[in-house]
Amino acid sequence: MKGFVKKASSILLAITLLISLMAVPARASSALFVIESENTRLSSELQVVTEIYGQAKPGYSGSGFVWMQNSGTLTFDVTVPETGMYTISTRYMQELSADGRLQYLSINGVNKGSFMLPYTKVWSDYNFGIHKLVKGSNTIQLKAGWGFAYFDTFTVDYAKLDSLDVAPILTDRQSTPETQLLMNYLTEVYGNNIISGQQEIYGGGNDGNPELEFDWIYNLTGKYPAIRGFDFMNYNPLYGWEDGTTNRIIDWVNNRDGIATACWHINVPRDFTSYQLGDFVDWKKATYKPTETNFNTANAVIPGTKEYQYVMMTIDDLAEQLLILQDNNVPIIFRPYHEAEGNGGLKGEGAWFWWASAGAEVYKQLWEMLYTELTQTYGLHNLIWTYNSYVYSTSPAWYPGDNMVDIVGYDKYNTIYNRYDGLSGVPNEDAITTIFYQLVDLTNGTKMVAMTENDTIPSVKNLTEEKSGWLYFCPWYGEHLMSSAFNYPATLKNLYQSSYVITLDELPNLKVDHQTPTPTVTPSPTVTPSPTVTPSPTVTPSPTVTPSPTVTPTPTVTPSPTVTPSPTVTPTPTVTPSPTVTPTPTVTPIAGDLVIQSYNGNTSASTNGLSPKFKLLNAGTADINISDIKLRYYYTIDGEISQNFWCDWASIGSANVKSEFVKLTNPSTGADYYLEVSFTASAGTLKPGQSAEIQARFSKSNWSNYNQENDYSFNASSNQYVNSEKVTGYINNKRVWGVEP
Repeated sequence: MKGFVKKASSILLAITLLISLMAVPARASSALFVIESENTRLSSELQVVTEIYGQAKPGYSGSGFVWMQNSGTLTFDVTVPETGMYTISTRYMQELSADGRLQYLSINGVNKGSFMLPYTKVWSDYNFGIHKLVKGSNTIQLKAGWGFAYFDTFTVDYAKLDSLDVAPILTDRQSTPETQLLMNYLTEVYGNNIISGQQEIYGGGNDGNPELEFDWIYNLTGKYPAIRGFDFMNYNPLYGWEDGTTNRIIDWVNNRDGIATACWHINVPRDFTSYQLGDFVDWKKATYKPTETNFNTANAVIPGTKEYQYVMMTIDDLAEQLLILQDNNVPIIFRPYHEAEGNGGLKGEGAWFWWASAGAEVYKQLWEMLYTELTQTYGLHNLIWTYNSYVYSTSPAWYPGDNMVDIVGYDKYNTIYNRYDGLSGVPNEDAITTIFYQLVDLTNGTKMVAMTENDTIPSVKNLTEEKSGWLYFCPWYGEHLMSSAFNYPATLKNLYQSSYVITLDELPNLKVDHQTPTPTVTPSPTVTPSPTVTPSPTVTPSPTVTPSPTVTPTPTVTPSPTVTPSPTVTPTPTVTPSPTVTPTPTVTPIAGDLVIQSYNGNTSASTNGLSPKFKLLNAGTADINISDIKLRYYYTIDGEISQNFWCDWASIGSANVKSEFVKLTNPSTGADYYLEVSFTASAGTLKPGQSAEIQARFSKSNWSNYNQENDYSFNASSNQYVNSEKVTGYINNKRVWGVEP
């Protein structure tokens, strides 16, 4: 979001960044390396002692401990067997200041940040985080900042990194099939690759050419980014005007087969006190900065206040555009109210945007209000909710909660400020892996973590060596991408052409067949824009946001017509089993014929996860209790090991889907196991002509690969639901559909 001024105090961020107090087995015999502080190289200011001012400090190991005072350095060397990520920790005591005492850590002569040692009157463990060490010898140094601490031992060990295995469960359980399909793909990629992205300029910038950055990337690398960033800021109740954003999103997703993400730089009037709801306000008299407005954010969550009514108007304008996207089957990674923490103040001090100026508690209420309005009032279910976090000590207090966040984002701008690679005046290609895993820990590994904005993109070498599993990157537009002060062209070319980075041409088909609609997905209600908000016929360009001189309104987008499933679906005729297989006795279907359709979400021959999708159709004339139904998917396990099942999405509710892995007593060609899917009593009924959809996924507990190419139920030729005779269906344990292997 650069172009917006974010000059946080370097020392403030340095002090608060990377603060963590974690128990580590500093003297565990299994650690890779442990050294007594008295055996390190000490500068002349430091001394080894056993007491402080005549008072003993029992519990230390070895012959004593090092007393770090106002200044001094403590240095040691460690040899590691391979380049990778390692934890560095110490056993210490700091009994001088409850506010903490500042220390600096450097590795191989490069500053790795500032660390506040918390107050403790007993020997305690402190973790400096995870850092990359190179194969062979590495020099680690601790330098006093505000000093005054005692050090007993230092430990270096292999980093215990999160597995980055995130279930594709969206917080909005009514999410559209396209949104769930996108979420499935994101979780499959996460930790294995990084998806390329790029923010477009908004409001008619680049002399009306939103393709400038994208063409620049293509001309340099021969590739386009997979994700395109958009901004809904110009759809607003003040000077709002049509800048074509919604149409460009539809084009990017539906015509160019890309992924869309969007932020929302929504403005407020500078003079909110005299503002009348519905008035036109020129863009020069609107702002997002809390220092430039008398808008009282604390009132924005109180129904009946003018601030609350204004926020509701902004949501209405936003919802109008999002509904157009939903009607066109477009999912979007949505990042509202971003970068809320600003400089890290808990009560809004140092906030960059009005939505954070009242502090963390009000901010979380604003987030919940937006989430509830969009999903419940407006019926919007095409959003993957993305929350921007930082790694201040106050950061957890701003987090809206796991039930309203799907992805955690971090905006990396450290080419000029707060860099720890020992360089200046050049791109900062650091993968900031310590920050990445701190953000993973924010949700205990339950949410994916993305680099939602950035200046320099980390190099492939740093990303892979440091096992930094960012889901995607998305540079801000203009110089933040195209200036060699922020990105070396050679590094960008290497990134886009590497196998680790996913580009537009490498995305799978993320579209859902809409010829047979899912009955449980109800079309969203029509939203009428506020009639009192009139867009200005002439918009004077902002120095930083230049609208097109002529703004063409977006043409009306007509939603796809509803397609009603045929009330009579004829099951495929019975297939005669191979002569070598004993035929299953003929079963007379009971009232209420069941048809099973399926396709495979992942069609790779070798894969660590199978993802069959099922649709149950009632082709009869009577209701079917879904809890009476079971279906079986047959495959070969390719290595006996325990397995895990996930229901990524189900129109009847994922909680109503049960599973069991069954080993066949008599294996046959293409099948030595089957997955049996069944349903709880709360799953409801299928009325004649209705269907229910289940999007499943399963894998082995060690994530080893299956070879699904010759699996009995596998279908590599379809990417939409088709009648599947090799997936069998049962009602009350009697087979009524399909052919067993």
